Amino acid sequence: MAKYDYDLFVIGGGSGGVRASRVAAGLGKRVAIAEEYRFGGTCVIRGCVPKKLYVYASQFPEHFADAAGYGWTVPDAKFDWRTLVANKEREITRLEGIYRKNVEGAGGEIFHSRARLVDAHTIFIETEGRTVTADQILIATGGRPNPHEALPGREHCISSNEAFDLPELPKSIVIAGGGYIAVEFANIFHGLGVETTLVYRGLEILSRFDMDLRRGLHEAMEQKGIRIILQAVGEWVAKRPDGGLDILLSNGERLGADQFMLALGRLPNTENLGIEAAGVETGKIGEILVDAYSRTNVENIWAIGDVTNRVQLTPVAIHEAMCFVETAFKNNPTNPDHECIPTAVFSQPEIGTVGLSEDEACSRFEQIDIYRAAFRPMRNILAGRDEKMIMKLVVDHSTGQVVGAHVLGPDAGEMAQLLGISLKAGLTKDDFDRTMALHPTAAEELVTMYKPSYSVRNGKRVE
Repeated sequence: MAKYDYDLFVIGGGSGGVRASRVAAGLGKRVAIAEEYRFGGTCVIRGCVPKKLYVYASQFPEHFADAAGYGWTVPDAKFDWRTLVANKEREITRLEGIYRKNVEGAGGEIFHSRARLVDAHTIFIETEGRTVTADQILIATGGRPNPHEALPGREHCISSNEAFDLPELPKSIVIAGGGYIAVEFANIFHGLGVETTLVYRGLEILSRFDMDLRRGLHEAMEQKGIRIILQAVGEWVAKRPDGGLDILLSNGERLGADQFMLALGRLPNTENLGIEAAGVETGKIGEILVDAYSRTNVENIWAIGDVTNRVQLTPVAIHEAMCFVETAFKNNPTNPDHECIPTAVFSQPEIGTVGLSEDEACSRFEQIDIYRAAFRPMRNILAGRDEKMIMKLVVDHSTGQVVGAHVLGPDAGEMAQLLGISLKAGLTKDDFDRTMALHPTAAEELVTMYKPSYSVRNGKRVE
């Protein structure tokens, strides 16, 4: 008789947990996975997938407006919020079914329940009121929006979770935050016709991105009509008798809006998980601490994805899951590679980036060369749209290696995915220059910038 009920028990049915369950079960391991809500996790249910669908929806007003320059007469359009919400729900329900089917098809057992650790090998299944045991345990419970509990009146606010399913489209919204979630939702709501204000405590939005893209996007958003207030935070929120909200900012300004959305970071889901009983160590915001191989301080307990607060991206969680399976079940210790990860911000215009920003490169290398182009993409010419596109390559002068690539403009995310291959391979600027341009495309600028726009030597810019 086996010592444990399962070889692997996974807590959390998001992208990382499902991938680990499916692959381990495919190896013939006895696998169970517990999910208390819906399979697919943040990405499928209340993150990447519905967000991208809403981004598409919010782009149509510009498409309709641009069509006139190409000879099309588009009748007055009317948007129905409830239709979008219903269609979104149908799609994520379909995807959830695929996630569940993949686990069951591989031989994994599913528990629709919250699961809690009792000790290092024992898990309590709440809906069934019983315990099971496992040799290896993987925690993949993800994260949630920071509720900003210190804000007076926060009970009147919404997060990205609720934003997808509001009963009515608001006429006005204030969004607190300057990260990619705040920026993306500001563009979504504005595109759907909502009067939108973004409030951020920093000097510029998108603090971890290259400054050229940050400034370029800021200007484009304001030109579209999105108001951006920097170096300010919400002091309190109060609900008016008519259901609207009054918001006081730290700069003394008062705002009125139908909704106030908090996009102020995310916290790991480790509460009431029993990790203390199992002896698992956590960090200052509750994140599970792991080594390079995603193993906790308890030898048989592992953690991947957002709950570890390393890199909060779905493909990273999936990659960590595959590395976990290699390490735990294939006798092939494999540590996740978190370097040079392509990232997109689905704003309008879009951002795609991979590698180091200019500032990061300056801190690592004594000499760097910057290749930069700003131009109006062809699709905007006949449309009469003045919006600019930015292409930027950051090059280590001593080796010629391209260490950063940044794009602001249409399809920037698609470009970043392909640029990620080049940067991951360690290609040099000479390799880019030897690549034939594909004309007419915006991306050809990436292989036709032959002379540096400027250089940086020991932190000082040289033209």
